[in-house]
Amino acid sequence: MEISKTRSSFYRRLYVAWLIHSGTATSVPALMNTTGMPRRTAQDTLSALAELDIHCDFVQQSGERHNAGHYAIEDWGPINPDWIERNLGQIKTLLGYP
Repeated sequence: MEISKTRSSFYRRLYVAWLIHSGTATSVPALMNTTGMPRRTAQDTLSALAELDIHCDFVQQSGERHNAGHYAIEDWGPINPDWIERNLGQIKTLLGYP
């Protein structure tokens, strides 16, 4: 089934937020490894989370330099992470992610 760009973008954002929240992938390289998405797509998706009112912050590791740290979801806004978890298989299938 082919999905619209709007829907795939929405689901990609939900999936990335869930990966961060679950601790599965909390950095750009980890997102790339988990999903197979290119670096730019991972970065753009992280930036676009705010458009869904998902508050995602980069947490700098103390004493480290050069962006050493991880992303964390601080607030889901209107999004229900339980719904994402219940529909994770369908989301991954629609996006073509492993």
